[in-house]
Amino acid sequence: MQRFTGKTIIVTGSSSGIGEGIARAFAAEGANVVLNSRNRADCEKVAETLDAERTLIVEGDVSEPEFAKEIVARTVERFGRLDVLINNAGVAYSGPLKDTPDKQIDRVIDINVKGVLYLSREAIPELEKTKGSITNISSVSGLGGDWDLPVYNASKGAVTNLTRSLALQLGRKGIRVNAINPSITRSDMTDAITENDALVKAALRRMPLGRVAEPEDIAGPTLFLSSDEARFVTGVNLAVDGGVTASNGQPNFAAEMAG
Repeated sequence: MQRFTGKTIIVTGSSSGIGEGIARAFAAEGANVVLNSRNRADCEKVAETLDAERTLIVEGDVSEPEFAKEIVARTVERFGRLDVLINNAGVAYSGPLKDTPDKQIDRVIDINVKGVLYLSREAIPELEKTKGSITNISSVSGLGGDWDLPVYNASKGAVTNLTRSLALQLGRKGIRVNAINPSITRSDMTDAITENDALVKAALRRMPLGRVAEPEDIAGPTLFLSSDEARFVTGVNLAVDGGVTASNGQPNFAAEMAG
């Protein structure tokens, strides 16, 4: 299918992992894709395999409000429009809150929360013109609590309610706002988990589908929420989690007993 031919998409944090998977999926369906990370060389590796005429790299830090202005302005300058904003850039930090340094709290909140606020604020005037949409890549950590991730949970909980609030505020302007909430997905951010057999085994006890997600598993639902097929869907925080939230995050004791 070519659901996004002629449309322009910004995907933040798109040099690897979930963001790269989403960017590639949009490009395959005909979109103009704006790649972003703080490292241009990483984006260039992705761009090498995409259509150069439909690809733009804008490197920079989403936690900086001036960068939000830059990426939206350069997008419209190059492609003439903005149809979809994917707020994917994010970082994680684990550990007891009592031992968490200020700089780590600031880093997580600045990127995961302020980055979404800044980019959304700058994109809204352009999305109003195209009756476009915002899809936030949040986390199941924004739908419930996790062990040892208090700052990350706080940031993703903020994205959950921001998604709902913006959907209410922007619906009459023709802009839809939704969020995807993945569980453990293979990416740079989760290498410490997915490369540790014991941690993977523990995680899979909570997961009815019995495996971690791949970036492609997140890309498909993201494209749906951003497409005209979802034109009557807004304010949704969609769990794409292998069934984790179906059990309210409780361990899968049947699977555990079965080994």
